[in-house]
Amino acid sequence: MSNVYEAMTTPELDEAIRQLEEQAAQIKARGLSLDMARGKPSVEQTDLSRPMLDLLSSTADLTDEGAPADNYGIPDGLPSARKLAAELLDVDAANVIVNGSSSLNLMHDAVCSAYTHGIGGCEPWCRQGEIKFLCPSPGYDRHFAVSARFGIKNIPVAMTPVGPDMDEVERLVESDPTVKGIWCVPKYANPTGFSYSDETVRRFAALKPAAPDFRIFWDNAYIVHDLYDEGDSLLNIFDALAEAGNTNLVYEFASTAKVTFPSSGMAFVTASPDDIAGLRAAFSIMRVSPEKLLQLAHVRFLPNVDAIRAHMKKHAAIVRPRFELVQEKLEAGLADAGVATWTKPRGGYFISFDGPEGSAKRIVALMRELGVTLTGAGATWPYGDDPRDTNIRIAPTYPSLEKLGEALDVFVVAVRLVSAQLAREAREA
Repeated sequence: MSNVYEAMTTPELDEAIRQLEEQAAQIKARGLSLDMARGKPSVEQTDLSRPMLDLLSSTADLTDEGAPADNYGIPDGLPSARKLAAELLDVDAANVIVNGSSSLNLMHDAVCSAYTHGIGGCEPWCRQGEIKFLCPSPGYDRHFAVSARFGIKNIPVAMTPVGPDMDEVERLVESDPTVKGIWCVPKYANPTGFSYSDETVRRFAALKPAAPDFRIFWDNAYIVHDLYDEGDSLLNIFDALAEAGNTNLVYEFASTAKVTFPSSGMAFVTASPDDIAGLRAAFSIMRVSPEKLLQLAHVRFLPNVDAIRAHMKKHAAIVRPRFELVQEKLEAGLADAGVATWTKPRGGYFISFDGPEGSAKRIVALMRELGVTLTGAGATWPYGDDPRDTNIRIAPTYPSLEKLGEALDVFVVAVRLVSAQLAREAREA
Protein backbone atom coordinates (compact mmCIF):
# COMPACT_ATOMS: atom_id res chain seq x y z
CA MET A 1 0.00 0.00 0.00
CA SER A 2 1.25 3.49 -0.84
CA ASN A 3 1.80 6.19 1.78
CA VAL A 4 -1.66 7.66 2.49
CA TYR A 5 -0.22 11.02 3.53
CA GLU A 6 1.60 11.45 0.25
CA ALA A 7 -1.68 10.79 -1.57
CA MET A 8 -3.64 13.45 0.35
CA THR A 9 -4.38 16.91 -0.98
CA THR A 10 -2.59 19.69 0.89
CA PRO A 11 -5.70 20.71 2.87
CA GLU A 12 -6.33 17.07 3.79
CA LEU A 13 -2.74 16.64 4.91
CA ASP A 14 -2.82 19.82 6.99
CA GLU A 15 -6.00 18.66 8.70
CA ALA A 16 -4.55 15.18 9.37
CA ILE A 17 -1.47 16.76 10.98
CA ARG A 18 -3.63 19.09 13.08
CA GLN A 19 -5.65 16.15 14.41
CA LEU A 20 -2.53 14.09 15.14
CA GLU A 21 -0.85 17.01 16.91
CA GLU A 22 -3.97 17.36 19.05
CA GLN A 23 -3.81 13.67 19.97
CA ALA A 24 -0.12 14.03 20.82
CA ALA A 25 -0.84 17.01 23.07
CA GLN A 26 -3.52 15.05 24.91
CA ILE A 27 -1.10 12.15 25.43
CA LYS A 28 1.63 14.48 26.71
CA ALA A 29 -0.81 15.98 29.22
CA ARG A 30 -1.29 12.52 30.75
CA GLY A 31 2.32 12.52 32.05
CA LEU A 32 3.11 8.95 31.05
CA SER A 33 6.34 7.24 32.09
CA LEU A 34 6.70 3.98 30.14
CA ASP A 35 9.87 2.08 29.23
CA MET A 36 10.38 -0.19 26.22
CA ALA A 37 14.10 0.54 25.84
CA ARG A 38 15.68 -2.88 26.35
CA GLY A 39 14.74 -6.53 26.08
CA LYS A 40 14.40 -7.42 29.74
CA PRO A 41 12.33 -10.25 31.16
CA SER A 42 9.29 -9.12 33.12
CA VAL A 43 8.90 -9.70 36.85
CA GLU A 44 6.42 -12.47 35.98
CA GLN A 45 9.20 -14.21 34.08
CA THR A 46 11.91 -13.93 36.72
CA ASP A 47 9.39 -15.14 39.32
CA LEU A 48 9.34 -18.48 37.46
CA SER A 49 12.88 -19.17 38.67
CA ARG A 50 12.42 -18.23 42.32
CA PRO A 51 12.16 -21.90 43.39
CA MET A 52 15.80 -22.29 42.30
CA LEU A 53 16.79 -20.05 45.22
CA ASP A 54 15.54 -22.68 47.67
CA LEU A 55 17.78 -25.45 46.35
CA LEU A 56 20.98 -24.36 48.08
CA SER A 57 21.06 -23.84 51.83
CA SER A 58 23.52 -24.05 54.72
CA THR A 59 22.88 -27.79 54.89
CA ALA A 60 22.92 -28.54 51.14
CA ASP A 61 25.46 -30.84 49.52
CA LEU A 62 27.77 -28.45 47.65
CA THR A 63 29.42 -30.97 45.36
CA ASP A 64 28.66 -31.96 41.79
CA GLU A 65 29.82 -35.39 40.68
CA GLY A 66 32.49 -35.11 43.36
CA ALA A 67 33.59 -31.64 42.26
CA PRO A 68 33.44 -28.96 45.02
CA ALA A 69 31.28 -25.95 44.24
CA ASP A 70 32.33 -24.10 47.38
CA ASN A 71 36.02 -23.61 46.62
CA TYR A 72 38.51 -22.72 43.92
CA GLY A 73 39.13 -24.96 40.94
CA ILE A 74 37.11 -26.58 38.14
CA PRO A 75 37.92 -23.69 35.75
CA ASP A 76 35.82 -25.07 32.88
CA GLY A 77 32.71 -25.27 35.08
CA LEU A 78 30.99 -27.99 37.08
CA PRO A 79 30.62 -31.32 35.25
CA SER A 80 26.81 -31.19 35.28
CA ALA A 81 26.83 -27.59 34.05
CA ARG A 82 29.06 -28.47 31.11
CA LYS A 83 26.89 -31.49 30.28
CA LEU A 84 23.75 -29.35 30.38
CA ALA A 85 25.27 -26.68 28.13
CA ALA A 86 26.54 -29.38 25.75
CA GLU A 87 23.10 -31.00 25.60
CA LEU A 88 21.48 -27.63 24.88
CA LEU A 89 23.94 -26.80 22.08
CA ASP A 90 24.20 -30.43 20.88
CA VAL A 91 27.99 -30.53 21.12
CA ASP A 92 30.66 -32.50 23.00
CA ALA A 93 30.92 -31.44 26.65
CA ALA A 94 34.71 -31.72 26.34
CA ASN A 95 34.56 -28.62 24.13
CA VAL A 96 32.42 -26.50 26.48
CA ILE A 97 33.44 -23.91 29.05
CA VAL A 98 30.83 -22.65 31.52
CA ASN A 99 32.09 -19.47 33.10
CA GLY A 100 30.39 -16.39 34.48
CA SER A 101 26.81 -15.29 34.03
CA SER A 102 27.07 -13.24 30.82
CA SER A 103 27.75 -14.60 27.35
CA LEU A 104 28.57 -11.03 26.29
CA ASN A 105 31.45 -11.09 28.81
CA LEU A 106 32.74 -14.27 27.18
CA MET A 107 32.49 -12.65 23.73
CA HIS A 108 34.32 -9.57 24.97
CA ASP A 109 37.07 -11.71 26.50
CA ALA A 110 37.41 -13.80 23.32
CA VAL A 111 37.87 -10.59 21.29
CA CYS A 112 40.28 -9.23 23.91
CA SER A 113 42.40 -12.38 23.83
CA ALA A 114 42.56 -12.32 20.02
CA TYR A 115 43.41 -8.62 20.08
CA THR A 116 46.25 -8.94 22.58
CA HIS A 117 47.54 -12.48 21.99
CA GLY A 118 46.19 -13.65 18.64
CA ILE A 119 44.35 -16.78 17.53
CA GLY A 120 45.97 -20.07 16.54
CA GLY A 121 49.52 -18.75 16.53
CA CYS A 122 48.72 -15.72 14.36
CA GLU A 123 49.92 -12.24 15.22
CA PRO A 124 47.75 -10.44 17.77
CA TRP A 125 45.11 -8.34 16.08
CA CYS A 126 46.54 -5.22 17.71
CA ARG A 127 49.73 -5.65 15.61
CA GLN A 128 48.00 -6.15 12.28
CA GLY A 129 46.97 -2.58 11.47
CA GLU A 130 43.36 -1.92 10.58
CA ILE A 131 41.11 -4.93 11.09
CA LYS A 132 37.39 -5.33 10.53
CA PHE A 133 34.29 -7.10 11.85
CA LEU A 134 31.18 -7.69 9.79
CA CYS A 135 27.95 -6.57 11.44
CA PRO A 136 24.64 -7.89 10.07
CA SER A 137 22.36 -4.85 10.29
CA PRO A 138 19.97 -4.15 11.81
CA GLY A 139 21.64 -6.07 14.60
CA TYR A 140 22.66 -6.12 18.26
CA ASP A 141 24.14 -2.85 19.51
CA ARG A 142 26.17 -4.45 22.30
CA HIS A 143 27.96 -6.72 19.82
CA PHE A 144 28.94 -3.72 17.73
CA ALA A 145 30.10 -1.87 20.86
CA VAL A 146 32.53 -4.67 21.76
CA SER A 147 34.40 -4.60 18.46
CA ALA A 148 34.27 -0.79 18.31
CA ARG A 149 35.78 -0.65 21.81
CA PHE A 150 38.94 -2.29 20.49
CA GLY A 151 39.16 0.07 17.52
CA ILE A 152 38.03 -2.66 15.13
CA LYS A 153 36.24 -1.22 12.10
CA ASN A 154 32.60 -2.35 12.01
CA ILE A 155 31.28 -3.04 8.51
CA PRO A 156 27.48 -3.31 8.12
CA VAL A 157 26.12 -6.21 6.06
CA ALA A 158 22.46 -6.33 5.07
CA MET A 159 20.23 -8.64 7.10
CA THR A 160 17.61 -10.64 5.18
CA PRO A 161 14.74 -12.89 6.36
CA VAL A 162 17.04 -15.93 6.04
CA GLY A 163 20.15 -14.39 7.59
CA PRO A 164 22.93 -12.03 6.52
CA ASP A 165 23.49 -11.32 2.82
CA MET A 166 25.78 -14.29 2.27
CA ASP A 167 26.99 -13.12 -1.15
CA GLU A 168 28.43 -10.06 0.59
CA VAL A 169 29.71 -12.07 3.56
CA GLU A 170 31.51 -14.52 1.30
CA ARG A 171 32.96 -11.73 -0.85
CA LEU A 172 34.38 -9.85 2.12
CA VAL A 173 35.53 -12.81 4.23
CA GLU A 174 37.16 -14.69 1.37
CA SER A 175 38.87 -11.71 -0.30
CA ASP A 176 39.95 -9.45 2.57
CA PRO A 177 42.44 -10.74 5.18
CA THR A 178 41.69 -7.75 7.42
CA VAL A 179 38.19 -9.14 8.08
CA LYS A 180 38.63 -11.03 11.36
CA GLY A 181 35.12 -11.77 12.51
CA ILE A 182 31.37 -11.50 12.12
CA TRP A 183 28.69 -11.08 14.76
CA CYS A 184 25.77 -13.50 14.38
CA VAL A 185 22.54 -14.12 16.30
CA PRO A 186 21.39 -17.13 14.26
CA LYS A 187 18.01 -17.84 15.85
CA TYR A 188 15.44 -15.07 16.40
CA ALA A 189 18.04 -12.44 15.60
CA ASN A 190 18.11 -9.18 17.51
CA PRO A 191 16.11 -7.12 16.50
CA THR A 192 14.44 -8.69 13.46
CA GLY A 193 13.51 -12.05 14.97
CA PHE A 194 14.72 -13.73 11.76
CA SER A 195 16.32 -17.19 11.97
CA TYR A 196 19.08 -18.33 9.64
CA SER A 197 18.04 -20.85 7.01
CA ASP A 198 19.85 -24.17 6.60
CA GLU A 199 21.44 -22.82 3.43
CA THR A 200 22.76 -19.77 5.28
CA VAL A 201 24.24 -21.92 8.05
CA ARG A 202 25.89 -24.20 5.48
CA ARG A 203 27.35 -21.22 3.62
CA PHE A 204 28.82 -19.95 6.89
CA ALA A 205 30.30 -23.38 7.58
CA ALA A 206 31.81 -23.54 4.08
CA LEU A 207 33.58 -20.16 4.28
CA LYS A 208 37.22 -20.07 3.17
CA PRO A 209 38.48 -16.98 4.99
CA ALA A 210 41.39 -14.99 3.61
CA ALA A 211 42.49 -14.56 7.25
CA PRO A 212 43.42 -17.75 9.13
CA ASP A 213 42.45 -15.96 12.36
CA PHE A 214 38.91 -15.12 11.19
CA ARG A 215 36.18 -16.41 13.52
CA ILE A 216 32.39 -16.44 13.45
CA PHE A 217 30.96 -15.20 16.77
CA TRP A 218 27.78 -17.32 16.86
CA ASP A 219 25.66 -15.86 19.67
CA ASN A 220 22.87 -18.40 20.08
CA ALA A 221 21.14 -16.27 22.71
CA TYR A 222 17.58 -17.33 21.84
CA ILE A 223 18.11 -21.01 21.15
CA VAL A 224 15.16 -22.03 23.41
CA HIS A 225 13.13 -18.82 23.27
CA ASP A 226 10.23 -20.05 21.12
CA LEU A 227 6.85 -18.36 21.46
CA TYR A 228 4.94 -21.27 19.96
CA ASP A 229 5.17 -25.07 20.16
CA GLU A 230 6.42 -25.05 16.57
CA GLY A 231 9.40 -22.72 16.78
CA ASP A 232 11.96 -21.93 14.12
CA SER A 233 14.53 -24.65 13.46
CA LEU A 234 18.25 -23.93 13.29
CA LEU A 235 20.84 -26.21 11.75
CA ASN A 236 23.68 -27.05 14.15
CA ILE A 237 26.65 -25.02 12.93
CA PHE A 238 29.14 -27.67 14.05
CA ASP A 239 27.30 -30.37 12.11
CA ALA A 240 27.47 -28.09 9.07
CA LEU A 241 31.19 -27.56 9.67
CA ALA A 242 31.74 -31.31 9.74
CA GLU A 243 29.82 -31.67 6.45
CA ALA A 244 31.97 -28.94 4.89
CA GLY A 245 35.21 -30.44 6.20
CA ASN A 246 35.95 -27.19 8.03
CA THR A 247 37.18 -26.53 11.56
CA ASN A 248 38.59 -23.75 13.76
CA LEU A 249 36.00 -21.31 12.45
CA VAL A 250 33.24 -20.80 15.04
CA TYR A 251 32.90 -19.66 18.64
CA GLU A 252 29.34 -20.43 19.79
CA PHE A 253 27.96 -18.67 22.86
CA ALA A 254 24.77 -18.95 24.92
CA SER A 255 23.53 -18.39 28.45
CA THR A 256 20.59 -18.75 30.79
CA ALA A 257 20.27 -14.95 31.11
CA LYS A 258 16.65 -14.92 29.91
CA VAL A 259 15.92 -18.44 31.09
CA THR A 260 16.42 -17.87 34.83
CA PHE A 261 17.82 -14.60 36.19
CA PRO A 262 19.57 -11.99 34.02
CA SER A 263 23.11 -11.36 35.33
CA SER A 264 22.79 -14.31 37.71
CA GLY A 265 22.76 -17.26 35.37
CA MET A 266 25.26 -19.45 33.52
CA ALA A 267 27.15 -18.43 30.39
CA PHE A 268 28.95 -20.86 28.11
CA VAL A 269 31.05 -21.10 25.00
CA THR A 270 31.90 -23.98 22.70
CA ALA A 271 34.33 -24.25 19.80
CA SER A 272 36.62 -26.72 18.06
CA PRO A 273 39.13 -28.56 20.29
CA ASP A 274 41.93 -26.25 19.13
CA ASP A 275 39.92 -23.07 19.62
CA ILE A 276 38.50 -24.09 22.99
CA ALA A 277 42.04 -24.84 24.16
CA GLY A 278 43.02 -21.30 23.18
CA LEU A 279 40.08 -19.81 25.05
CA ARG A 280 40.75 -22.04 28.05
CA ALA A 281 44.33 -20.76 28.23
CA ALA A 282 43.17 -17.15 28.01
CA PHE A 283 40.40 -17.54 30.57
CA SER A 284 42.75 -19.28 33.02
CA ILE A 285 44.69 -16.02 33.31
CA MET A 286 41.57 -13.83 33.51
CA ARG A 287 39.75 -15.89 36.17
CA VAL A 288 40.67 -18.22 39.01
CA SER A 289 37.44 -20.16 38.68
CA PRO A 290 33.78 -19.62 37.76
CA GLU A 291 30.77 -18.96 40.02
CA LYS A 292 30.09 -22.61 40.77
CA LEU A 293 27.35 -22.13 43.37
CA LEU A 294 25.21 -20.48 40.70
CA GLN A 295 25.99 -23.38 38.38
CA LEU A 296 25.04 -25.89 41.05
CA ALA A 297 21.71 -24.19 41.71
CA HIS A 298 20.97 -24.11 37.98
CA VAL A 299 21.67 -27.77 37.27
CA ARG A 300 19.54 -28.83 40.23
CA PHE A 301 16.68 -26.62 39.06
CA LEU A 302 17.08 -27.45 35.34
CA PRO A 303 18.88 -30.81 35.19
CA ASN A 304 18.42 -31.44 31.47
CA VAL A 305 17.18 -29.92 28.23
CA ASP A 306 13.68 -31.34 28.72
CA ALA A 307 13.45 -29.39 31.97
CA ILE A 308 14.67 -26.24 30.20
CA ARG A 309 12.10 -26.62 27.44
CA ALA A 310 9.28 -27.14 29.95
CA HIS A 311 10.44 -24.04 31.83
CA MET A 312 10.56 -22.02 28.60
CA LYS A 313 6.96 -22.95 27.80
CA LYS A 314 6.04 -21.05 30.96
CA HIS A 315 8.03 -18.07 29.67
CA ALA A 316 6.28 -18.32 26.31
CA ALA A 317 2.87 -18.21 27.97
CA ILE A 318 3.85 -14.86 29.48
CA VAL A 319 5.69 -13.37 26.51
CA ARG A 320 3.50 -14.55 23.61
CA PRO A 321 0.52 -12.30 24.45
CA ARG A 322 2.84 -9.29 24.46
CA PHE A 323 4.19 -10.08 20.99
CA GLU A 324 0.68 -10.72 19.74
CA LEU A 325 -0.48 -7.40 21.20
CA VAL A 326 2.26 -5.59 19.26
CA GLN A 327 1.06 -7.19 16.02
CA GLU A 328 -2.56 -6.39 16.84
CA LYS A 329 -1.87 -2.73 17.67
CA LEU A 330 0.41 -2.12 14.69
CA GLU A 331 -1.99 -3.79 12.28
CA ALA A 332 -4.97 -1.85 13.61
CA GLY A 333 -3.15 1.46 13.84
CA LEU A 334 -0.77 1.49 10.88
CA ALA A 335 -1.60 -1.16 8.28
CA ASP A 336 -3.90 1.21 6.37
CA ALA A 337 -1.36 4.05 6.33
CA GLY A 338 1.27 2.44 4.11
CA VAL A 339 4.05 4.15 6.07
CA ALA A 340 5.73 1.25 7.89
CA THR A 341 6.72 -2.41 7.92
CA TRP A 342 7.59 -4.64 10.85
CA THR A 343 8.69 -8.20 11.49
CA LYS A 344 6.52 -10.98 12.92
CA PRO A 345 8.95 -13.24 14.79
CA ARG A 346 8.00 -16.56 16.34
CA GLY A 347 10.45 -16.19 19.21
CA GLY A 348 13.21 -14.12 20.77
CA TYR A 349 12.79 -10.75 22.43
CA PHE A 350 12.34 -8.10 19.75
CA ILE A 351 10.37 -6.82 16.79
CA SER A 352 12.08 -4.74 14.11
CA PHE A 353 10.09 -1.76 12.86
CA ASP A 354 10.84 0.40 9.81
CA GLY A 355 9.13 3.72 9.19
CA PRO A 356 9.60 6.18 6.32
CA GLU A 357 13.11 7.28 5.45
CA GLY A 358 14.29 9.95 7.89
CA SER A 359 11.68 9.07 10.51
CA ALA A 360 13.29 6.93 13.23
CA LYS A 361 15.10 9.64 15.20
CA ARG A 362 12.06 11.89 15.08
CA ILE A 363 9.71 9.11 16.21
CA VAL A 364 11.95 8.11 19.12
CA ALA A 365 12.37 11.75 20.19
CA LEU A 366 8.63 12.36 20.00
CA MET A 367 7.93 9.19 21.98
CA ARG A 368 10.27 10.41 24.71
CA GLU A 369 8.46 13.75 24.74
CA LEU A 370 5.17 11.87 25.10
CA GLY A 371 6.47 9.79 28.02
CA VAL A 372 7.64 6.54 26.38
CA THR A 373 11.30 5.49 26.21
CA LEU A 374 12.41 3.37 23.25
CA THR A 375 15.79 2.03 22.22
CA GLY A 376 17.71 4.89 20.62
CA ALA A 377 17.22 5.31 16.88
CA GLY A 378 20.25 4.00 15.03
CA ALA A 379 21.25 1.62 17.83
CA THR A 380 20.72 -1.39 15.58
CA TRP A 381 23.49 -0.23 13.23
CA PRO A 382 27.26 0.07 13.79
CA TYR A 383 28.22 3.37 15.40
CA GLY A 384 24.52 4.20 15.78
CA ASP A 385 24.39 5.21 12.12
CA ASP A 386 21.28 3.89 10.39
CA PRO A 387 21.93 5.15 6.84
CA ARG A 388 18.24 5.60 6.03
CA ASP A 389 17.12 6.48 9.58
CA THR A 390 14.19 4.07 9.44
CA ASN A 391 14.76 1.31 12.01
CA ILE A 392 13.37 1.13 15.53
CA ARG A 393 13.72 -1.86 17.85
CA ILE A 394 10.55 -2.70 19.77
CA ALA A 395 11.13 -4.55 23.06
CA PRO A 396 7.73 -5.72 24.34
CA THR A 397 8.65 -8.13 27.17
CA TYR A 398 9.18 -5.96 30.24
CA PRO A 399 6.01 -3.81 30.52
CA SER A 400 2.73 -5.29 31.68
CA LEU A 401 0.21 -5.97 28.95
CA GLU A 402 -1.74 -2.89 30.04
CA LYS A 403 1.34 -0.62 29.96
CA LEU A 404 2.50 -2.15 26.68
CA GLY A 405 -0.87 -1.42 25.12
CA GLU A 406 -0.65 2.20 26.28
CA ALA A 407 2.85 2.55 24.87
CA LEU A 408 1.84 1.07 21.52
CA ASP A 409 -1.12 3.44 21.22
CA VAL A 410 1.31 6.33 21.71
CA PHE A 411 3.67 4.77 19.17
CA VAL A 412 0.96 4.62 16.52
CA VAL A 413 0.20 8.33 16.99
CA ALA A 414 3.91 9.21 16.86
CA VAL A 415 4.53 7.21 13.69
CA ARG A 416 1.51 8.69 11.95
CA LEU A 417 2.38 12.25 12.97
CA VAL A 418 6.03 12.04 11.92
CA SER A 419 5.05 10.33 8.64
CA ALA A 420 2.53 13.06 7.87
CA GLN A 421 5.02 15.80 8.73
CA LEU A 422 7.63 14.24 6.47
CA ALA A 423 5.10 14.07 3.64
CA ARG A 424 4.31 17.77 4.05
CA GLU A 425 8.01 18.72 4.24
CA ALA A 426 8.73 16.79 1.06
CA ARG A 427 5.86 18.57 -0.65
CA GLU A 428 7.11 21.98 0.50
CA ALA A 429 10.75 21.34 -0.48
